[in-house]
Amino acid sequence: MDWLVSVAKFLVDEILSQPAYLIGLITAAGLVALRKSAGQVLGGAIKATLGFLLIGAGAGLVVAALAPLGEMIQGSTGAHGVIPTNEAIVGIAQAEYGSRVAWLMILGFAVSLLLARFTPLRYVFLTGHHMLFMATLLTTVLATAGQRSWVVVVVGGVLLGIMLVAMPAFAHPWTKRVTGNNTVAIGHFGTAGYVVAGATGQVVGRRSRSTEDMKLPEGLRFLRDSMVATALSMVLIYLIMALVFLAKAGKETAFKAFATDGGPAAPDVGAYVMQSIMQGLQFGIAVAVILFGVRTILGELVPAFQGIANKLVPGAVPSLDAPIVFPYAQNAVLIGFIASFIGGLTSLGLLAWIFEPAFGLALVLPGLVPHFFTGGAAGVYGNATGGRRGAVVGAFLNGVLITFLPALLLKVLGAFGEENTTFGDADFGWFGSLVGNAAKAGTVTGAVLMLLIGAVILAGAIVVQKRVVETGWDPGARRDALLPRTETPPAAPGADAGPTGTYAKIAPPAGAPKPPPPPDQGPG
Repeated sequence: MDWLVSVAKFLVDEILSQPAYLIGLITAAGLVALRKSAGQVLGGAIKATLGFLLIGAGAGLVVAALAPLGEMIQGSTGAHGVIPTNEAIVGIAQAEYGSRVAWLMILGFAVSLLLARFTPLRYVFLTGHHMLFMATLLTTVLATAGQRSWVVVVVGGVLLGIMLVAMPAFAHPWTKRVTGNNTVAIGHFGTAGYVVAGATGQVVGRRSRSTEDMKLPEGLRFLRDSMVATALSMVLIYLIMALVFLAKAGKETAFKAFATDGGPAAPDVGAYVMQSIMQGLQFGIAVAVILFGVRTILGELVPAFQGIANKLVPGAVPSLDAPIVFPYAQNAVLIGFIASFIGGLTSLGLLAWIFEPAFGLALVLPGLVPHFFTGGAAGVYGNATGGRRGAVVGAFLNGVLITFLPALLLKVLGAFGEENTTFGDADFGWFGSLVGNAAKAGTVTGAVLMLLIGAVILAGAIVVQKRVVETGWDPGARRDALLPRTETPPAAPGADAGPTGTYAKIAPPAGAPKPPPPPDQGPG
């Protein structure tokens, strides 16, 4: 049996948990199904793989650019507590439960493909690292509750498979509103935050203009370039926080803020200030790399998915990582990041003053990385249905969710709740808490309760798919009717038009692929 475990760990660690390889293989399979030549198959697979590597490289640059800022904020405020970091808690849990995570993840992905094939939920989840995160979460909460290994793998695998097809369905009405078509879905376990943001936008922003329509004086027209606006905004944020940190911590500590890998500290105030400016510019570069990677992967993966849809899962829709929506409202990404972070700070204050003393909830510090990725995506969703107000309020509520939900999740992580880190995104918090508490009911009762939770989620997703997604409900239709008419160009082919096709809507970003043409229906 050792060789089976080794094979399973190899598949998980070296292929399934590497999104770039997974995307390349899926693209190749789709192109083969479309009967493309060997050169086209190889070229498309490599380009899709490179697109995801670009996203990963940009994400790494974002993490590196935000790390000093996080330290300066903590140093300035004196806050101490748990910092949600998915990668950190997964690394800790893998050391103890690695083989169970591997089997659970493989079973879960297989279950998701079966569900995509035989239910209306035609979503194929391709965000490999989030599959690994959710598999690790389920393994940890079930094992901590005392469930046997076979229950952890079987029940956890079924639950994982359900989540992989259900969560994209719940978010898809709003995702279609963002993208204007049905070519991609969101495959990221921050979905609860995105749904909340989209629904909030419907309530608060019916007459609010899009973040992408901001009117600027002629002298500030250069800010229409999202890369410039993002970089300048982060430069200002870094400068302010750097000066506050300098005043609070003193020169000796502050000058070390930008020293990486044991590098030298800043020699004086001038060098320290210039380092903060450079860090903000690096953030702008990171976002630009992510956006380019998104466009690259979409250009290859969406056409290739026609082959998968025709052969394996009819009508399949690829579910991709959160940055896939960034190009559709680039101003909203930055606005959402800032609003989500403010929501996190506000929630931290509530935890410190009320919920920690009253209920014993841990203090969850706002990690800049989850707030950037989930907050940025929440801003895009909020903007799609509620313009600027929707982006701000929706992303703020996302920040509240990813602060309170991790605090609740710590209650079911056992000893892992004492590691000063936890899972950060919204779906890990609510789903892990539900499953973790159900698992404590015993082997048989716990398994029944957990499967019942999964059945309810699956049934709810099918209802949403059949009665909401497939009926073409547009969550932003009321806002379109309230906004004044604009001289907008016709929608892109395959885009969902508004009631009359003449109201302002979010256009696909420059470079985004057109959806594939509908299949030939033949005469009549």
